[in-house]
Amino acid sequence: MRLIIVTGMSGSGKTKALDILEDNGFYCLDNLPVKILPEFMNMILRLDDFSNKVCITVDVRNSEMSAGALRTLTSLSKLVSLKIIFLDCDNSVLMKRYKETRRLHPLMMSDNKLDLTQAIEQERKILEPIKSKADYIIDTSLLTTGDLKAKINEFLPEGDKPGLTLAFTAFGYKYGIPADCDVVFDVRCLPNPFYIEELRTKTGEDHEVRDYVMSCPESQELFDRITAYLDSAIPMYEREGRSQLVVGLGCTGGQHRSLTFAILLAERYKEKGFAASAFARDSERNVRKYL
Repeated sequence: MRLIIVTGMSGSGKTKALDILEDNGFYCLDNLPVKILPEFMNMILRLDDFSNKVCITVDVRNSEMSAGALRTLTSLSKLVSLKIIFLDCDNSVLMKRYKETRRLHPLMMSDNKLDLTQAIEQERKILEPIKSKADYIIDTSLLTTGDLKAKINEFLPEGDKPGLTLAFTAFGYKYGIPADCDVVFDVRCLPNPFYIEELRTKTGEDHEVRDYVMSCPESQELFDRITAYLDSAIPMYEREGRSQLVVGLGCTGGQHRSLTFAILLAERYKEKGFAASAFARDSERNVRKYL
């Protein structure tokens, strides 16, 4: 089992880091007390169906953030593969973030005599021992969320880095464009199987419909143009740090042409090694009307 401890300065982005690691398939827990970590890990090691990738955030609210914490983490390294990510940040940036969010620093909650500057400095001293043992230190002062994701992905083994997930959604324009689409292609310009009586109640999931739609030269040309665009755009989305791209394919009812394209595109990108799926949002609405 692999365990990643995410720790660092309050306000440096630990919650964002936890979200990123959760997207990478880690089972994540926020701010588990250090002293119960060994008991927790021993418990889940006995579970056959528990995730083999666990991430836990630890911060200055833990009263054990001291030499005792290091001893605990050292003992954990004998049970599991342990790595520590420490998020750091400039004092001035931390102060700005606290002022923008109007939240109190955790140490100010336990000691109302501290001002923000004193709380940040005291936290640095408390965390210095664990920072010195960190496997990876990330300064988040100038990082966007996308930058932080890229930094964390640099740290992870290649097998833990998720590729871009592609979702091809077929929809009918008469029911509206799905709100979650990142890119939308209109295929209403293609021949409509609705006007072929024996195909009217079928959908793009039926090979007869797909054969009819793709028998038109214009269909193949449009399909090739869509794939050419996606082939060039997908690497840019990946560099941006996106984890999912939702591609909408729209025809009149979302039953024939759009679903044909959604299925064929999903098949094509599965063959290229992507996690790709096709979804039919509206086809059942139409079929119910025709029956």
